[in-house]
Amino acid sequence: MTDTLLALSTDHIRITPLLADDARALSAITDESVTSQVHFLPTPFTESDARALIAGSGGGDVFHAVRDRRDAALLGVIGVHRRPGPEYEVGYWFAAAARGRGLATEAVGAMVASLAASRPDCAIVAECRPANQRSRALLLRLGFAATGEAGHRPGRMRFRWRAEPDYRFDVC
Repeated sequence: MTDTLLALSTDHIRITPLLADDARALSAITDESVTSQVHFLPTPFTESDARALIAGSGGGDVFHAVRDRRDAALLGVIGVHRRPGPEYEVGYWFAAAARGRGLATEAVGAMVASLAASRPDCAIVAECRPANQRSRALLLRLGFAATGEAGHRPGRMRFRWRAEPDYRFDVC
């Protein structure tokens, strides 16, 4: 996504551009459980680091805030990264307090649906560490499939989103 997302809403969250005013909240939700997984985030991730990430958002790397619909609290971040060819990569991280509630599935699903609708000729990809079972399960729930290829980042596997699953359950 090379332009800024205006806004997306679901039942529980809103996805909006990250703003300079979000720096303190962004630094608060980006703890070592996040920075140990996201190679470009320093540990500790300070408010200054958050300001730099927000200031650099745009062009080929756009970071979006995932906010609680009720109180606008920052729950997570979704990055959309333009890759060579007709391809976009999605990445995400969520506050420890927001995990396990289905919010990441809801938010990333909304982002993927928006990307697919606005750019139907582009591939949507993600990378995940094989040991990160929760993230892998999220990607599979959303219709991503492992490609069998190594990701660009060390220790990651590449996943590609499919509009239609390759399988159907007609009888259970």
